[in-house]
Amino acid sequence: MAEKIATRAAYGKALEELAAQEPNLVVLDADLSGSTMTKGFGAEHPDRFFDMGIAEANMVGVAAGLATCGKKPFVNSFAMFAAGRAWEQVRNSVAYPGLNVKVVGSHGGLSVGEDGATHQCIEDLAIMRAIPNMTVLCPCDGNEMKQAVKALLAYDGPAYLRLGRLAVETVTDQVEGYEFQIGKGVLLRDGQDVTVVAVGMMVQMALTAADILAEEGISVRVIDMHTIKPLDTEILLAAARDTGCIVTSEEANIVGGLGSAVAEAVCESTPVPVVLTALWAAVSSAPAAAVSKPARAAVGRRLSTRTRDRKPASSRFFMACPP
Repeated sequence: MAEKIATRAAYGKALEELAAQEPNLVVLDADLSGSTMTKGFGAEHPDRFFDMGIAEANMVGVAAGLATCGKKPFVNSFAMFAAGRAWEQVRNSVAYPGLNVKVVGSHGGLSVGEDGATHQCIEDLAIMRAIPNMTVLCPCDGNEMKQAVKALLAYDGPAYLRLGRLAVETVTDQVEGYEFQIGKGVLLRDGQDVTVVAVGMMVQMALTAADILAEEGISVRVIDMHTIKPLDTEILLAAARDTGCIVTSEEANIVGGLGSAVAEAVCESTPVPVVLTALWAAVSSAPAAAVSKPARAAVGRRLSTRTRDRKPASSRFFMACPP
């Protein structure tokens, strides 16, 4: 069985491993180092670790100042606070001037579980993606996370990195020649009938869904789109041409995140049916199923033409890839 590790744990290990290679790496935390997993870095490098207390906006401002002095700050809190409470400082003090600050939001999505609704940040991908100059990443497993942190340390510019709370299965280490590149999606599984573009822990679920659907004669291509901005349009549009329909899957609000980015890119040059599977948080008075019905029907018709058992094909697909 593949190793299971939370991406937040892999992130903490990556910081510790990279500290010796980059003396300008500094880490700031908002009184959550035990949860964001920056405590190990702090213990080993107390002169390069700053616990800013529960003052996220101030933390981002301090990080911006450190960046102007040549330091490479990684600022850490729960996604709700790193992306939410400190959004104005991220926008005005970091992104607009293009400063080399990495904003790290841990415990993103619903999977924070017992932390409760106030900490279940599902809007972070959308609001960070909307900021000019901001790069947005959400790695799917520990291996990818470690490589992402290394890539971000080498990248000169503002970026947002989402971490997960739960331990997840490592899948990218099974890809021959895997190498993380910012802005380049990863083909984890090839297929001809439909493409699932996923991010974060939904990548593992997409692979599971692909296995289930393979037994029903549906060939699913799975793309790990770890970088939501800038989006890899090359791998995406090739998938649109090859399979003729796309389903996106993310642990985030259905408005403005991965699904929106994919739909925007596809409609410009290679329009195909796109179904967004994500979270609906009172963004519309209409239920998700009704809003997405035309696209779901189009995907279902396409899959039905490729399977003998026509009508159940689409229902099996959407049961395997639930919203």
